[in-house]
Amino acid sequence: MRRFAGIFTLILVASTALYTARAQQAEVIDGVAAIVNDDVITISQVRELIGARERALREAYNGPDLAERIKEMRSAALKDLVDRQLIIQEFRKMEEKGANIPDYVVDDRIQTVIREEFGGDRAAFIRTLNAQGYTLTRFKEIEKEKIIVQAMRQAKVTDNFVVSPKQIQAFYQKNRASYSTPEQVKLRMIVLREDGTDDFSGSDKKQTAEEIRQKLVTGAEFERMAQMYSEDESTRDMGGDWGWIERNTLNEELTKAAFSLKAGATSPVLKIDDSYYILYVEARKEAAVKPIAEVREEIEAVLMQQERMKAQQRWLDTLRQKAYIKILS
Repeated sequence: MRRFAGIFTLILVASTALYTARAQQAEVIDGVAAIVNDDVITISQVRELIGARERALREAYNGPDLAERIKEMRSAALKDLVDRQLIIQEFRKMEEKGANIPDYVVDDRIQTVIREEFGGDRAAFIRTLNAQGYTLTRFKEIEKEKIIVQAMRQAKVTDNFVVSPKQIQAFYQKNRASYSTPEQVKLRMIVLREDGTDDFSGSDKKQTAEEIRQKLVTGAEFERMAQMYSEDESTRDMGGDWGWIERNTLNEELTKAAFSLKAGATSPVLKIDDSYYILYVEARKEAAVKPIAEVREEIEAVLMQQERMKAQQRWLDTLRQKAYIKILS
């Protein structure tokens, strides 16, 4: 982050803005997005933060919709940068009292990145930095700031929150669908098509389907019959296996037929459009909701995290209230 040489005075009269010399220089070279106490956040820092996401947006949207989404993204990024700068400024005050992030902590972070993302290839890491317009020094600065922000957020929030049984119960009821498993069947299917690659007519296909079903009900193995006769290439080699399906997996007619079958049952031959289907349900799972006792710890962890986030936001709000913040872009 760039800093003013001393305390600044900002006077806005109509379109005239007076900054200290260093802020003026930053604006000419780069462009000032915001001023946070004695620090400048530049437009390039905003772009650096959202570059990849903005490129993805430009590929997916255009026109007014694109402009609005980019505006929202840049606004959110600038708010995040302001919060980061406030936290870093708070850390500087602590540095005056002896707080410090040792160099080896940053170096360890860099080594972790090289090991986990580049397979230990430091040269590949440096090439990637250069290709993205970073120097190693700048990357270390960014990582150090991340470490500072993370450490400060954690230091300012204790874990002495108490989540009551009433809160857990309310969260469980509100999010009951998240703890529900829908009705499912384990399905196999044989498909014969009237417009298949063989020379059989539609009536022949229907007769063939009926003969296959008769063999199934008299003991033939469904998996083997599907491998021999099914014309559904995506599942034929797997014996017509569709695995566990829910009600939204198939079309309405097949869904109705599949979910009307008991475990171990074979359907009649079904004609839908130009195809004949034989369904076999290997097993069923009825719809169920996990009991609250089973998910209590999970819910408590979620609620604790929500409390931490609220506490962090209260702390940041306090920093904002004490700070001079001017958004210029």
